[in-house]
Amino acid sequence: MLEAVLVDDEKNALQSLAWELTNFSDEIHIVASFTDPFEALSYLNTNTPDCLFLDIEMPTMDGFQFIQKLNNKDFPVVITTAYNQYAIKALKNEAIDYLLKPIDSDDLSDTILKIKKFNSKNYTAERLEKLLLNFNSIEKKKKITLNTDGKLVFLENNQILYAESDGNYSTIYLTDGHKIVLTKKLKEVNDLLPSDSFFRIHNSYIINLSKIKEFLKTDGYVILESNHKIPVSRQKKSDFLDLL
Repeated sequence: MLEAVLVDDEKNALQSLAWELTNFSDEIHIVASFTDPFEALSYLNTNTPDCLFLDIEMPTMDGFQFIQKLNNKDFPVVITTAYNQYAIKALKNEAIDYLLKPIDSDDLSDTILKIKKFNSKNYTAERLEKLLLNFNSIEKKKKITLNTDGKLVFLENNQILYAESDGNYSTIYLTDGHKIVLTKKLKEVNDLLPSDSFFRIHNSYIINLSKIKEFLKTDGYVILESNHKIPVSRQKKSDFLDLL
């Protein structure tokens, strides 16, 4: 049984959609409905439904602004509106489907099928990810697990040279010349790397301690085996020397 949340500032439209959904009462159940988008956001911050039916034309906050403000986006969003000019924008905002008011029963049936397929696919992927992470954690020699581009990458410590910050992104540089871009800040990457092998030598860099070839004390740089030259910040220099 799918659990649905409805958001529409017009009570009549909300009641109409709820009535249409009663035709599929064996497949979908309304757990909450809102005419105030701010109340809906508050609810969705602590509750995760199987799907969200969301109106676009709302006076205090339109549907696209609503989507951007969602902290949790782990459920499919269905856009409902009386205006067909929003179709492309709805897709760009990662909506799973687009329903024109008044909502047709056959269209709604197709939408429910899409929601089921979406949730089934995500559930399977989530279970597989958890299994892989669990398997990796019980290995005698733990590998570093990176989640990027919709896949999990498992690396040995000695495969990584260093990591570099780029604002809200980080880049992992590998010994084979490849690099991996992560949508994580360097602090988050630092938490993923074992502290006995890696050291945050600068606000913008984490290095693999086993890959250091030289330390230029006067200039404040380390040279890695790959000949990359990485700066050592003044704040980190004392701790770094203690490690060495």
